[in-house]
Amino acid sequence: MEVIRSAPDGNTLLFSSNSALASNVALLKSIPYDPNRDFSPVAGIGENMLVLMVRADHPAKTAAELLAYIKQRPGKVNAGYGSSSSQVCIAVLNKLGNVDAVGVPYKGIPLAVNDVLGGSLDFTFVDLGNAMAQARGGRMRALGITASRRSPLVPDWPALAEGLPGFDITAWFGIAGPANLPKDVVDRLHAAIAQGLASTEVKDKLAAIGIQPLPMRPDQMKTFIGAEVTKWVRLVKEANLQPE
Repeated sequence: MEVIRSAPDGNTLLFSSNSALASNVALLKSIPYDPNRDFSPVAGIGENMLVLMVRADHPAKTAAELLAYIKQRPGKVNAGYGSSSSQVCIAVLNKLGNVDAVGVPYKGIPLAVNDVLGGSLDFTFVDLGNAMAQARGGRMRALGITASRRSPLVPDWPALAEGLPGFDITAWFGIAGPANLPKDVVDRLHAAIAQGLASTEVKDKLAAIGIQPLPMRPDQMKTFIGAEVTKWVRLVKEANLQPE
């Protein structure tokens, strides 16, 4: 709200995930702002998908095997979620896979990961950066990513959409200012951000935490936000989730 109330001079900006700029519209009963009306898009930053993960010793070695495992134990397989995106992922997995895993809320994905490792959860959805670290450590196994296509950061990990067509959930980050930000200010800020995203150093640092650059011009970002709002409304409705 501070950004919305600030002067449109480019000195106060919002660095946000898709939560504030898109998915909250669908996940919350009401929000005190309109993502399309109250912000001036400046630049896309990056995209971060989630990864379906189990313990390394879990009997399921693929997403298909996990679905079969859940079907044999309806209502008895627990899945932890620590974000709105991971909550929707569990609901969509249930719907597209025709299974009945029980979603368990956590105050953050790391806490859900701890309980997967401890054995009280069967699986969770982990952001790609943490998933890569867990897989390297050998304690967890990746069964699939939530984007519609494979990631160049982990090309050997299948997309869940390969077995569950329509599975396409990603998190993304962008920068926006208050409404009515002058075009010359937007253009100046966008140029500086785009230059940074194009550098090898920034790309390498983003890749290390599982984020792929998502450069977008302000007009492209505005269209993208509108499409994402529509997408999240559909996802939440199809997953039969009730806004909180």
